[in-house]
Amino acid sequence: MTSTAGIAPANPHDTAAPAPRGRKLTGYWLILPAALWLGVFFVIPFYSLVSSSLFDPNGSVLTGYDMTWHFANYFDAINDYKAQLWRSIWYAGIATLACLVIGYVLAYAIAFKAGRWKNLMLVLVIAPFFTSFLLRTLSWKLILADDGWVVGFAQTIHLTNLLNFIGLTGTDDRLLATPFAVIAGLTYNFLPFMVLPLYASLEKIDVRLIEASSDLYASPIRGFFKVTFPLSLPGVVAGTLLTFIPAAGDYINATLLGNTNTKMVGNVIQSLFTTQGDYAAAGALSVTLMAIIVGLVLVYVRTSGTEDLV
Repeated sequence: MTSTAGIAPANPHDTAAPAPRGRKLTGYWLILPAALWLGVFFVIPFYSLVSSSLFDPNGSVLTGYDMTWHFANYFDAINDYKAQLWRSIWYAGIATLACLVIGYVLAYAIAFKAGRWKNLMLVLVIAPFFTSFLLRTLSWKLILADDGWVVGFAQTIHLTNLLNFIGLTGTDDRLLATPFAVIAGLTYNFLPFMVLPLYASLEKIDVRLIEASSDLYASPIRGFFKVTFPLSLPGVVAGTLLTFIPAAGDYINATLLGNTNTKMVGNVIQSLFTTQGDYAAAGALSVTLMAIIVGLVLVYVRTSGTEDLV
């Protein structure tokens, strides 16, 4: 028989006191400002956008719009502007891939090779944010000017011929007012959004894991793809999303650096809202773009096996 000597009897009154009601509500009070912010600046505008997408397409700014639940607006928007929709996804995808390649090299250098220059290099990465997005894009018109050294160098090494072959420039050896200029502007403007998440992810990697792969006779390349890159996937996913989503809806780069044949869906939406006053088509096209981006993001996250990383 087991002895119970020396064990104090349980006290029926020795139980945890319930938390005060005010303390239970503290968490809700803390999230209230954020909830109000989202409600005022996201939910209400989104509701207004969806509502305008279902307006009577025969209405106008002068005569007003009637809510007729005209779902055909979506089919008309996709049919009329499918070229711009595809071009936006294509340009954003190329720019995101370019940002990933350039940004990963830069983030890797800052995280592992910069040493005492790390803070300075991080400041240089975010320094463009201290300048207007519009001014940064306009500067590319000077960089890619027809009489500039960039075009001259590209012609010397026959880079313009290669870009023409893959369809990113025309036959006149120009870089400005071409798809290449638009993609270059997107890459430059959204590169910091790729570098910072990548750096944050690489910075957390234990260097001893990389050294262990070398001790196990793995080559530097094999060690990178087996250790470093898998451990940096959270940064890769976050960076690609932060780059692709705004790039797909951008219209500044296509306006300033492109031509009439490089218009993206953002240019069409801006024109429908501000110039043509076709709120029904503009709203339908905006919601369609949002749905396409959300769908692509969900597929990307699921197929990359990173549901638990983001």
